[in-house]
Amino acid sequence: QVQLVESGGGLVQPGGSLRLSCAASNSIFSPNAMGWYRQAPGKERELVAGISRGGSTNYADSVKDRFTISRDNANNTVYLQMNDLRPEDTAVYSCFSGPWASMSSSTFVTNWGPGTQVTITS
Repeated sequence: QVQLVESGGGLVQPGGSLRLSCAASNSIFSPNAMGWYRQAPGKERELVAGISRGGSTNYADSVKDRFTISRDNANNTVYLQMNDLRPEDTAVYSCFSGPWASMSSSTFVTNWGPGTQVTITS
């Protein structure tokens, strides 16, 4: 069984930065896709960014040019660098892993992290 362990959430002011990390507990676990979805109160869950084992990425339009996803395959860890944060980025961010399709739809996600709160407020 694989657990995804997240870190790096918190509270920052608009324009600030945060870096999220997500590590898989099983060292032989090697999912094709890993990344982050988020869900704000009263809104549907949405993809933030995903990255394949080979390095292909998929970003939500709202975070392109502000967020960067990266991955350390050797350590089964994925990172999300978030810059120029805005109040509308406030949400619970959940790490995921799964097949390629999980980078487009949460229906295909096979493992979820517990979620970490990101709050952007002045």
